[in-house]
Formats: sequence, structure tokens, C-alpha cells
Amino acid sequence: MSIDRASYLKKLTSSFRLKSIEIGKTISGTSPPSLFIGSFGYPKVFVGPMLTTIQGDTTALDTPEQWIGNSNINDIINFRLQLVRGKAVVSIKDVQHKLVNKLQELSLSKSSTDAEAEFESKPRGVTFNTDHSPFGPSAPLKRFSVSNVKWEKNLEKNYYDTDLKAADAVINAYKSGVLVSQIQKTFSVGTMGVEDNRKLVPTRWSITAVDDIIGKYLLGKVREYPLLETYRIYEFEALNNKFIVLLTPTLWQYEWMEAFIHILGQEEIIFGDMEPNSGKKGYSSVGGCYYSVRMALCEHLDKIKKQAGAIVFREAYPGYVPTGVWLCREETRKALEQQPLEYQTLPDALNYISSKLLLSMSRFRETSKLLKNFTKQTQLVNFVN
Repeated sequence: MSIDRASYLKKLTSSFRLKSIEIGKTISGTSPPSLFIGSFGYPKVFVGPMLTTIQGDTTALDTPEQWIGNSNINDIINFRLQLVRGKAVVSIKDVQHKLVNKLQELSLSKSSTDAEAEFESKPRGVTFNTDHSPFGPSAPLKRFSVSNVKWEKNLEKNYYDTDLKAADAVINAYKSGVLVSQIQKTFSVGTMGVEDNRKLVPTRWSITAVDDIIGKYLLGKVREYPLLETYRIYEFEALNNKFIVLLTPTLWQYEWMEAFIHILGQEEIIFGDMEPNSGKKGYSSVGGCYYSVRMALCEHLDKIKKQAGAIVFREAYPGYVPTGVWLCREETRKALEQQPLEYQTLPDALNYISSKLLLSMSRFRETSKLLKNFTKQTQLVNFVN
């Protein structure tokens, strides 16, 4: 199959038929808290909250850090489709808009928030995209209110510091232990950055921006650590996906390869991208997953205080449903939590990985640039592209 990644995933998502929940023109319940900033029509975009009729603690509906191990793919899709989106058109620069202020308040909440909404028409449809998690019906918003909001203190501090750059605010929140998924929401709705520069950022862009900012911050630290001594292999499998991480005793270099196997039919297709030690130039050809996985890798290397190269093998199997780049970040994190296997040589490490993959290692070698470079080196520790 000769097709680019974006076209393949678009074809994959269009093959699913998801049924919207039935909802009237008013809703009273809670928001996880959750909101969505669209990209269509940029720089004027659709913005609005996402609510559910469920009462009480609904944080799990919009906290992907909690999903793996606690839910199967059908559970995730089903509870995401419970979220109803209200929307209104707002300029990205209009961060003082009345609705935007309410969304900012929502994004800063440390827990589920009581909310009510009235729509111009009955909400319909579903939104299903490879970059962000799916959600249920939507409609133009007529009225929206939130109550009992208690702000997360670290995010509140960033909000009031109007001299702090957005990237620094992201790092402050991350270092304070705020979940990446919540940082992404607050970043998208203009609560961070120098006052005159604050703006709305479409959700799909904010997800990648935050992963990239945190990843680069951590990588700066990783570059100062001593090299890993051995080849390490980490594995994890969930939600019809297998992730295998190979850390190499080299200076930082990174490659992400993903194979989609017999999901639409008999296709066996691999996409990949990489960066040498000097870093990535331009936006990745494989999209947001590249940055979410890099962030997870650097997070682990910072934790163990080692520098290493990394090659990540991902296989998606029949039954896989794309639900956003969160899956790549969280499954990589889960893999790196496991006890690694250690090898002294690259051939031994690759032989083991080959035994765990459905596709042959030769197929991945055809895509990989780092593996080709490795075979040409006699002193891998000194490899720098």
C-alpha cells in the first residue's frame, strides 16, 4: 500500500461509524473539566466547553493518564461520546471574551465542575480525529455557566503572572506535578504567556505544543547526563497496540516507527521519522505522536539520569481505533515503567525485539535510518549525525 500517514489515518477513522448520544437543547451536569478549541476558520475558531449529564466526579472522562489499564478501547470511546460540546466563534486574540473567560476558569479547575448549558439547536454528531480524543454531539451555544470552581494553585499562579512566557509557564506547571493533559487544556485557552501575547490555541495544536515544550526542556537536561552503559529493551501492550522501546548506549538520537497491520484489510504499512543528535528540523512527517513519544522518552531518561539514543517500535493490530496522540505518550510511559532487558550488543537486542514483533525486523530496517547508520558504525558510542 503506497499512501501517506495522514491519508491512511483519515481513511481509517472514516471507516468507523460511531453513534451519537441523544441530548436535548439543555444540559445540566458536570464538566470533567473539559473544553475544546477548534482549528476550522482560523484565526476565528469555534470554542466551547464539553459537559456531561453525569453528576459527580467525571475527571476520568478527560484524563488520558488514567485510561490505560483501567479501560478497554470500547470503554474509552463510549465514555468520551458522553461529552457534549457547546461552541461559539471567537477570534484567537479575544482572550477577554465572556465565554473565553468561563473556559479559562474551567481549564484551571483542579476537579470536576458543575455546569449548565443551553444550545441554539439540538446537539448532533460525533467528532473523531487522530490527533485528539473523540467526543459526542455538538451545537451552537446559547448560554453557559459554571459553579463551584476551585483552581489548581500552580496553574492559578501562571495565570496571574502576565510577564511569564508561555513555554516557561508550561515547564513550571509540569515541574509542579500538573498532569500534561491539563497543561494542554490551559495552554489552549490563553491562560499562559505574556499578557499582550496571550491567545487561543486549537486543541490539536496545543497538545503537540505542550509535548514539544516539555520534551525539549527535558532533553536539555538529558544531554548533560552520562551515557547509558547497555542496550535496554522495554515492552508494553494494550488497546491493540504493542510498544517496544530500545535505548542505546549512544548520545541522544531518536527514531519513531509505527506499523499498522491488517486493520483495514491486508495492509502492512510502516511510517517513521527520526532526529539526529543535532535535533529535529521542521515539523515531523508522522505528526503529534512523534513529540508525545519523545517527551515520554526524555522524561524517563531524566528520571534515571542517563543519556541514550532511542528507537521506538509500535505495531497496531486489528481492532485498533485511533483516539488521539495521548495513546502514544501513555503507552510509551507504561513501557518505560517496566523492568528492562539488557544486552551488550545491538544484534542481540534486535534479535530479541524481532521475536516480539509481528512484522519482520527487515521491514523496519527498510524504514529506519538509525538502524542503517548503526550497521555502518564500529564505535556506536561516538555516533553523532
